[in-house]
Amino acid sequence: MNRSMMVVCAALSFVLATGTAMAADIQGRIGVTGRVGFLAPTDSEAFAVPSRLDTDIDLVGGGGLIYGISRNLALELDVTHSGFDAHRGGFREGEFSTTNISMGAQYRFLDARMRKFVPYLGAGVDILLNDFRFYDGYKADIDTVAGAHVSGGTDYFLTQQLALNAEVKGVLAPDADINYAGVKIGHYDPTNLSVTFGVRYFFN
Repeated sequence: MNRSMMVVCAALSFVLATGTAMAADIQGRIGVTGRVGFLAPTDSEAFAVPSRLDTDIDLVGGGGLIYGISRNLALELDVTHSGFDAHRGGFREGEFSTTNISMGAQYRFLDARMRKFVPYLGAGVDILLNDFRFYDGYKADIDTVAGAHVSGGTDYFLTQQLALNAEVKGVLAPDADINYAGVKIGHYDPTNLSVTFGVRYFFN
């Protein structure tokens, strides 16, 4: 009886370990990601005295798609949105907002010994749609710019289809002109660093 139980337990352990390893391998699988976290923006500039526009750390959120093209490579499309206050000389000027359409690739460090944990490094390009609203409700136009990002994170697989995600991402982009009533009034720097936590769900 004891020998039979040992055989059954060993078989179950093998099946569970194999299942976890298979869950971490996303080759040929499509998933959706939802994430929320914090974004630290770079200060910007106004053509006034004082010229510095100090920006606050604020929330960022969004989601996207991920597709595994091999055991170690994946493509990812994310759309996130952030909004944060801007201050000049200690007074609130208004609020910047950025929608980031991010396209990139990941290298995933798949290791059977780690089983549920899959660390990764990523890089790609970003299209940054920017906006600014003064505290009194008037809006300024900000140019759309292209940038690039690098990221690092980890997926922790709870089941074959469900994984928790944590990621650090840095975006580097050129300054965008701030225009109001057809006049350039400053520069917006969309460069930022974010830390997010989320969930991935794989359909297959």
